[in-house]
Amino acid sequence: MIITINPKNPQLRLIRKVVEGLKKGGVIGYPTDTIYGVGCDLFNPEAIRKIHWIKKIDGKKPLSFICSDLNDISRYAYVSNYAYKMMKRLLPGAYTFILKATKLVPKIAMTKQRTVGIRIPDNKICLSIVRELGNPIISTSVYKPDESLYNDPSEIEERFGNQLDLVIDGGMIVAGHSSIIDLSDETPKVIRKGKGDVSLFQ
Repeated sequence: MIITINPKNPQLRLIRKVVEGLKKGGVIGYPTDTIYGVGCDLFNPEAIRKIHWIKKIDGKKPLSFICSDLNDISRYAYVSNYAYKMMKRLLPGAYTFILKATKLVPKIAMTKQRTVGIRIPDNKICLSIVRELGNPIISTSVYKPDESLYNDPSEIEERFGNQLDLVIDGGMIVAGHSSIIDLSDETPKVIRKGKGDVSLFQ
């Protein structure tokens, strides 16, 4: 089922409908500032396992998640003064930051090194969902058969519709990966160059 939400001014009643589904363990297709991806409630291991199955990946592979703001990030990750300064400057934006996880993060969502990938996308729909839900949602990309990324909700619905509880139509986006920056220790490392400018870290 596709539900259309205004990307500039998301309708609260529709956001609440999405959140209701997430609380029941639903898996959704939704827009970020980089891709149309799939996600679920960070605290629902069954839903996370379903995403592993949809993506056909090993259950040990951690998935990134979306926080609503910098205060929210500090609940789920240890943030140094330097990391805070950089994230304050760049977020919301097309970045995934690798940070050391706090005890609040479920094991299924972290690496063996106890790190997590955290995003605050520049997208009002997914940020509204996280705020209304009260905790992060998983954010992961899915690939087309030709290994490009999805930028159109109808394509996500067509390919994964029977595996997803809901697909949000937030309009077409220019698809591209987020830039991944590792801020888990003192020296920042650029893991992947994507849509976010990484010149500050080079």
